[in-house]
Amino acid sequence: MPSPQPVQPPSGILFGAAYYAEYHRDERTETDLDLMKEAGFTVIRVGESVWSTWEPRDGEFDLDWLAPVLDGAHARGISVILGTPTYAVPPWLQTAYPEIAGERRTGEPMPWGARQEVDYSHPAFRFHAERVIRAVVARYADHPAVIGYQVDNEPGMLLFHNRGTFKRFVRRLKAQYGDVETLNREWGLTYWSHRLSDWSDLWTPDGNTLPQYDLAWRRYQADLTTEFIAWQAGLVREYARPGQFVTTCIAYPRPALADEQLVETLDLTAGNPYYAMQDHLDATLDLEPVTPWTTSGVAALFRQADRMYSSKQSRFLVTETDAQSIGGSEFNLPPYPGQLEQAAFAFISRGAAMIEYWHWHTLPYGTETYWGGVLPHSLEPGRVYHELAGVGAALGAIGDALDGYEPDADVAILWSNDSRFALEFFPPLAAADGQPDRTSYQRIVDAFHRGVVDAGAQSRILHVAHAHDLGAAALASRFPVLVAPALYAASDADLDLLRDYAAAGGHLVVGIRTGYGDEEARARVEVAPARLAEAAGVHYDEFSNLRHDVAVAATEPFAASGGATARLWADGLIVDGADMLARYEHPRFGDFPAVTTNEHGSGRVTVVGTVPSPELAADLVRWAVPSPIADELAADRALPVTVASGSLPDGRRAWFVFNWSWTETTVTLDRDVTDAVTAAAHAAGAELPLAAWSTLTLIDG
Repeated sequence: MPSPQPVQPPSGILFGAAYYAEYHRDERTETDLDLMKEAGFTVIRVGESVWSTWEPRDGEFDLDWLAPVLDGAHARGISVILGTPTYAVPPWLQTAYPEIAGERRTGEPMPWGARQEVDYSHPAFRFHAERVIRAVVARYADHPAVIGYQVDNEPGMLLFHNRGTFKRFVRRLKAQYGDVETLNREWGLTYWSHRLSDWSDLWTPDGNTLPQYDLAWRRYQADLTTEFIAWQAGLVREYARPGQFVTTCIAYPRPALADEQLVETLDLTAGNPYYAMQDHLDATLDLEPVTPWTTSGVAALFRQADRMYSSKQSRFLVTETDAQSIGGSEFNLPPYPGQLEQAAFAFISRGAAMIEYWHWHTLPYGTETYWGGVLPHSLEPGRVYHELAGVGAALGAIGDALDGYEPDADVAILWSNDSRFALEFFPPLAAADGQPDRTSYQRIVDAFHRGVVDAGAQSRILHVAHAHDLGAAALASRFPVLVAPALYAASDADLDLLRDYAAAGGHLVVGIRTGYGDEEARARVEVAPARLAEAAGVHYDEFSNLRHDVAVAATEPFAASGGATARLWADGLIVDGADMLARYEHPRFGDFPAVTTNEHGSGRVTVVGTVPSPELAADLVRWAVPSPIADELAADRALPVTVASGSLPDGRRAWFVFNWSWTETTVTLDRDVTDAVTAAAHAAGAELPLAAWSTLTLIDG
């Protein structure tokens, strides 16, 4: 159930780590908490990983072991976020109820031995989960250190294929479509002789090849996750004191997750952004991601923050992020000096109200032996601890100066989980080996998002529902430029909102696959881009993958920089009155424009018929946003320097300046500011030095 009243983030920027005293081989709680206090830590997260410690045997609870941690934290002024331990099931429960194992394929239960192996919609699991939740939360809800609760952990890891889960899916389809004839029509089940004569004919999803089925299945699985988290949040709120918040930590790539729906049941958004460090944060380099769950590059780091803000369109908590190397034993990329501070303030600049590290001490055993914590295996404070102590000191100096902060946005980018689901099943792009690229949706969105960052501008990611909540006129007023990349699974109302946004004075930028599918992920039987072609002054009826980058040439008033290319895809755009901004330099694709623009109402529609390279994407943003907000601080800047900013309740702006490279440089100020950490005043015209891998936090005045 939704939160009964809004809960604001605590004052100041919370700073700390996940802390598991129970993971130590020897008792050292007092030592750890003293070190945290010395490092400026103000929050720890506890208790969510050890159900078998809370309840070592069925119905037998041990609840007092955490008290010394909470008492010690409170004595030092360190707040606590208490977790519910439902994501890691104890052996006795696995043995007693083997049927609760989540099935990744029908009849194939996930083997025990990891975590999150459970179908959390199963009644037996729910019974025992409720019992331990109530026991833990009732024991500590009144402890003065507890400021909030984290229910479960990174939910949505599995798509459950259990028999009961499938039966509930069929019941859902019955409620939605009414009868099988309607389902046959809406899903196109005449194809390949899939017409149903009865609901019992519906096949299980394991061998499914139909995109409409898959989209319904993914939506259902995301709803199971939302329902589970809402159920836990409801239990916790029976015990929570006024002012205590309830959240969960989101791993955004999870397959069974629709984040904007999930957070409706929670007080605050919290997420776990992991990223590759060292040269992966050099803004002068392009390196591929190392793992599917870590990003690479400065723009992708900011995108993770923008996605966390997008879920609730409000400030968020970082519940886990890199301390040392995060990953398997083969993945060892500890940060260069300065990068931890940069990443922390990058998240803060986009709305983070808490930075919490995974985790306090590096474990000597277990799966995450080489997931480096704040302390190394020796448990002696090292370089990472001392660097984070510097971040803690900086945040202590800033204090509550960022309360009420709202990040700026020059460009809004639409996000659609339905389109993500649809394009993971039917990817339009190919990977380097020619196989379907299941990350196509994220890749297309990231192309435009990176263009925003590289052009020196800032973005706000909006879910489609949030755009509807604003309406076309307010959307155009608040966000003068709106990018709709790969909005494939879209209703008529979604596309009409985009058209009306442009008519109301906004600049709509349409990316590939936008307006091609409907809300069932069916290809629309109309001219593409559907419901937008007339406003755009352009249409297409063919498209092609690009196996190699294709250079583009600009047409005035657009200017393309060196290296501007079309990547991976080309729509065969046919002009119906639009102006061509760029064309392909290619014997066949040169017949089509790569980018067009057309006035519509009080605004305009620009169509980008390809996945733009970083150079082309930045050129497009510079053309659409010639004077980004960051120019007000330092107009004469370029990568590897970036500037992020946001407004404060009193009308002033906070500015965050980063140097993402080894090269020392300077930035020349165009306004008077004060350093929020040192209190040093800097007048307009001053030239501030930027050391390698450094950041500055400045406030107007």
